[in-house]
Amino acid sequence: MDPSPSRQTSILERLTALLLREPKDREQLTLILRGAFEHHLMDADALSIIEGALAVSDMAVRDIMVPRAQVDAININDPPEKIVEVVIAATHSRFPAVGESRDDVIGILLAKDLLRYVAGKEFDLRDALRPAVFVPEAKRLNVLLREFRASRNHMAIVVDEYGGVAGLVTIEDVLEQIVGEIEDEFDFDETEANIVTDNSGRFRVKAATEIADFNEAFNTTLSDEHCDTIGGLVIHELGRLPKRNEQVTIGGLRIQVLRTDSRRVHTLLVDPQKTLPLADETPAG
Repeated sequence: MDPSPSRQTSILERLTALLLREPKDREQLTLILRGAFEHHLMDADALSIIEGALAVSDMAVRDIMVPRAQVDAININDPPEKIVEVVIAATHSRFPAVGESRDDVIGILLAKDLLRYVAGKEFDLRDALRPAVFVPEAKRLNVLLREFRASRNHMAIVVDEYGGVAGLVTIEDVLEQIVGEIEDEFDFDETEANIVTDNSGRFRVKAATEIADFNEAFNTTLSDEHCDTIGGLVIHELGRLPKRNEQVTIGGLRIQVLRTDSRRVHTLLVDPQKTLPLADETPAG
């Protein structure tokens, strides 16, 4: 039964009075926003975005960056054919290019710039590189987002206090803190099977796939004593929530995390060739 007009007016008046009070701190502001949600003045998505935007101002680059060990980088001295293999396997759109040292980031390669080489046209890797942007670990995310927008850059190399490379951060990483996970090419259609083969012969697996089904598909004998799903088993094996592109070996299979957020794992990549390393073992920049 719908609330009476007088009831709706009473709720609105009380909420308006609450909103007119100047909140003394972030906690009070959050309570006001949640009160607005509870009284149907904003939906859950709007509340989540506002809370995410507030949280971003308190977060630093180090909180969300891809750690150095998990960075997919290309070596400027590698032949183009090897670089193409790395790009195809890693499926990213941008790659740091490093020189002799892992801290020697020379620039950023856009995967699309390799089309000239693939098409058989004249190609010089150094000429194709875009300038690299460097940011300190302590930079606040709201400041970084503003700089990304102003410069139209999508990726920055994160450096520590000594000038060494600590990792990288993308504009997508920052935006996901505000709006939630941004779906990409690794997303499953809801009607798609839990386990599908990709063009390279590897398998994309929904993290919610039950371990019994995973065992049947890959002829493994993984235990479901501690977890019901393969995503849960990956988390259990690592002892924490993994980051994107992180890898773990379970039951003799190399499993790479394709999609994850701050709450759960979404998609995994499983290589049935147990002895073949995945491309993300490329040295970090």
